[in-house]
Amino acid sequence: MKIWISLAFVLVLDAAAADAPPRISPARTPAQAGLTDIRTLVPDIAESIHYAGSDNFTGAPVDGYRAPKCFLRTAAAEALARVEHGLRSEGYRLKIWDCYRPARAVANFVRWAGDLADTRTKAAHYPNLGKDKLLGEYIAPVSGHSRGATVDLTLMRCDDKGCTALDMGTAFDFFDPRAHTDFPGIDATQRANRQRLLRAMAKEGFVNYPQEWWHYSLPSAAADTLFDVPVE
Repeated sequence: MKIWISLAFVLVLDAAAADAPPRISPARTPAQAGLTDIRTLVPDIAESIHYAGSDNFTGAPVDGYRAPKCFLRTAAAEALARVEHGLRSEGYRLKIWDCYRPARAVANFVRWAGDLADTRTKAAHYPNLGKDKLLGEYIAPVSGHSRGATVDLTLMRCDDKGCTALDMGTAFDFFDPRAHTDFPGIDATQRANRQRLLRAMAKEGFVNYPQEWWHYSLPSAAADTLFDVPVE
């Protein structure tokens, strides 16, 4: 089974130049990269930026994440804000796990995948695979996230008592076919929850990557280069 999930997902933009290495933008600030903090549009949007802390598949804060923030290219941020506002009218909200991802963070992932002795997160993130199967199969040196228009997120049900994350069948960054959006082995509730998120995101033009139920991109907003601006 050979798939590319969010850590290795390359947008169609990359395919057009598959024989050439992707270009790194010279931008050094979010403004220069055309990146917007989603909280300037939705101040109370729920965020849990896993790569800024240790609760992720590497087991440590990831290079380039100096703050737990979600930056996206401005058009993608505006579209995501519309998704959030539409869901709120139905009693739901988004919870964001990752947005723009610096190129140096992806390089950190590759180094981690090459350290076969470090298996601290195996039970939570790749219980059915040996770590030697991740590099090349699941982790590659280029990520669509570094183009600024890809987001990893989930859905919450909310009422006057608060919000509860919906059961999607797996956790975030679960390296397994069970994370495929249309995986047949999940139950009816989990499938309905994934489809609700899919419909809400598609309404604003976001496209799901089928191997990851949480992974959405807005191709029209993606930059034609990768960025390496720190998240801070």
